[in-house]
Amino acid sequence: MNILPKLSLIWLLFLFNTSNAQYLEPSLEHAPSNWFNLDFSDDKVRGISTEKAYRDILKNKKSKPVIVAIIDSGVDILHEDLTNKIWVNAKEIPNNGIDDDKNGYIDDIHGWDFLGGKNGEDIAKESLEITREFARLQKKYEYYNETTALSVEEKKEYDLYKKYKQEYENKLKEAKEQGVFVINLYHKFIDAKLQLTQYLGVKEITKADLSKITNKDSEELKKAKRVFELILDLGQDETKLQEAYEYYDTQLNYGVNLTYNPRAIVGDDVNNIQDRNYGNNEVKGPDARHGTHVAGIVAANRNNDFGIAGVADNVQIMVIRALPDGDERDKDVVNAILYAVENGAKVINMSFGKTVSPQKSAVDEAVKFAQSKGVLLIHAAGNENQDIDTKENYPTKHLLDGTEADNWIEVGATSWMQSTNTVAEFSNYGQKTVDVFAPGVDIQSTVVGSKYEDLSGTSMAAPVVSGLAALLISYYPTFTYKQVKQIILESSIKLAQLKVARPGSSELIEFGKLSLSGGIVNAYEAVKLAEKLQKDSLKN
Repeated sequence: MNILPKLSLIWLLFLFNTSNAQYLEPSLEHAPSNWFNLDFSDDKVRGISTEKAYRDILKNKKSKPVIVAIIDSGVDILHEDLTNKIWVNAKEIPNNGIDDDKNGYIDDIHGWDFLGGKNGEDIAKESLEITREFARLQKKYEYYNETTALSVEEKKEYDLYKKYKQEYENKLKEAKEQGVFVINLYHKFIDAKLQLTQYLGVKEITKADLSKITNKDSEELKKAKRVFELILDLGQDETKLQEAYEYYDTQLNYGVNLTYNPRAIVGDDVNNIQDRNYGNNEVKGPDARHGTHVAGIVAANRNNDFGIAGVADNVQIMVIRALPDGDERDKDVVNAILYAVENGAKVINMSFGKTVSPQKSAVDEAVKFAQSKGVLLIHAAGNENQDIDTKENYPTKHLLDGTEADNWIEVGATSWMQSTNTVAEFSNYGQKTVDVFAPGVDIQSTVVGSKYEDLSGTSMAAPVVSGLAALLISYYPTFTYKQVKQIILESSIKLAQLKVARPGSSELIEFGKLSLSGGIVNAYEAVKLAEKLQKDSLKN
């Protein structure tokens, strides 16, 4: 899942594990409200000019509804800003226990949950794919004597085992070393807060409150003050520290746990890629924060006086739950894509990723199926500040048969900040693999319980592009998926020569070297190009 618990960790990791002080100073500014929809010329922030597109070109134009599938952790379909934007399967009679439309899924009114059991229970946590694959191969090769002959296939498998063993041990080491540190820091912070609030008689502690602690006070209070000052000076708070704590607690207990396997909840054969008849119709799941945020960026109601404004104004969100807190399973990704395509989605948002894909051939076939039906797949590039031209990152548009899916758009993340800070410090990149960039830092959107929150990640950048794709399909329904993709990439704002910090370092690099297009998506320019292409086609 490409949300950024890691963003809230970055300041911790850089503070204690690197000497790169560039990322230690918190910004004194805050992202402008609705910045991802704003215009650089009008608002001095590199949004995608959505408001300008509606105001100057699309006003009074007619559009058709477009179904956008959100393959994610689930969506709060009762959110005040999403309630009238949720897809309804008109062919299904609600709650009658019958598969009325004969699509293989009973009572799938708003989508499907591939992580649910028939009794309504859901998978919440999962291990990492590298953990699962290492555990699988360890059973076979842990005590293998290299003098014993292996078949060609076994030799390949054994080489994978050695590779995965190293990768798993690195993950385990990180979780133990950094995790223990973060968990201890969190407990120290909570203890410090308790001491200080009791002593000062306040509920929330400010710098002014801390100044009341002097050298005359006890060592315990002075230590508590120092812990609190560290957190405040870094511009962090209890919420972000708690997210870091929860991230590593989850990694240690589930992510790198070789024996953890919750799949019995679903009750399927996870290795049988042909099996599609599993899951349930409860699309919210145990933690829909990520999926609800993604859905809001695409589709939050643009015509009310509260909340936020999504990119697209005439969309229906099809909810497909396939993302646990941990790595998704290839089988669920395959079935999620197939479900979306077969039930009418024209755009599929995929804000997730991992480093290992044991059933990649099946995922490739699902991608090809989507391509054959003219469905666009929008995928988040990931948050490891890595060059994914060389680092493994799945799912991917690069297929095992050597071809490339032309219905795929890979999206990196940009920030609302300017100049060298234009690219998000966490974003993956790649001149051959990442197609384009989009806003992905401090994006305010919908979360569970009719609330709103700022989140960061390429998970947020992908739905910006999904929303733009849906907007174009909605207003220009005769365009093919290839034309829509072409418009999005060609109309992106090209900043090829702009010097930006390479994600994860202070090295300056030309922005054009981080993606295929060298651009940031722009709705106004996209709509302007679409208008031109439509007029040209009418002339012919």
